[in-house]
Order: sequence, then C-alpha cells, then structure tokens
Amino acid sequence: MTLLLKTLENEQATVALGQQIAQWIVPPLTIYLTGDLGAGKTTLSRGIIQSLGHQGTVKSPTYTLVEPYEFSDMDVFHFDLYRLADPEELEFMGIRDYFTDRSVCLVEWPDNGHGLLPKADIHLHLRYKESQRQIELQALSPAGQAIINNIK
Repeated sequence: MTLLLKTLENEQATVALGQQIAQWIVPPLTIYLTGDLGAGKTTLSRGIIQSLGHQGTVKSPTYTLVEPYEFSDMDVFHFDLYRLADPEELEFMGIRDYFTDRSVCLVEWPDNGHGLLPKADIHLHLRYKESQRQIELQALSPAGQAIINNIK
C-alpha cells in the first residue's frame, strides 16, 4: 500500500490536512495516529472532526479515553489511549461496541491498546522536523488507499 510523506508548516496546515482527509472518509474506517507528545495528533483529529460537521471544540480524550461525535451519516469516536495502563481496560469499556459499520474511529496511541483494537485502514505518524512537523500517511487497506489517493 502507499506511503505519503508531507511537511506541515504550522497548526493551520495540520488542521487543513485533517480537513482534506475528512472529505474522503467513508465509514467504517479506523485511523491510527502516532507520534511524540505535542506532535499534532489531536490537532489533526480536530481538523477531521470539525470538517465532518462538529461545531464545538475538540478536546483530547486523555482522561476519558474516548470522546463521541454523532452525525446523521456516521459516528466518530476519538480515542486517546496515552494513559491506558493495561489493554484489558478496553474490554471493560466495551471497546468492540465502538467499531461498527457506521463508525469512524480515530485512535491516538494505538500501541497501548495492542491486541484489542481492529487493524487500521490508515496510519498517520507525526514527528517533529525542526520548527515544523512531518506526517507519514500509510494506507493499510483499500479504504485507506482511497483517502491517500485523494490527498494533495
């Protein structure tokens, strides 16, 4: 599958990429977001979620583990598993119930849920590159490939 590398000059560029990705989202879809603290995972998620139609703020679900967003044609679940002590905790919260045919799941820190999360359709890895950010977009399924094919 395809790998795309882009440089993000600032926060606005990160949000704009999220907006681009959102244009091509069709549920069901699972997106993994990885990278260091502060690399832009939540900023990118905000661009996606607000572009899908959410009018309010998009906060990191660091303490709640998941933040739901309901739309007429899909449900978006934004996970942040940074503080997850044991992947088994996901079983207690009913993790499998979030991944349905109408769900788009954005999962920050997916490695912390290893073994209990479905495979990603697309993996977005952000890293620092001097004063900017660099993002690696990797398609892991035909649905992920369709998104990457449409990113400029």
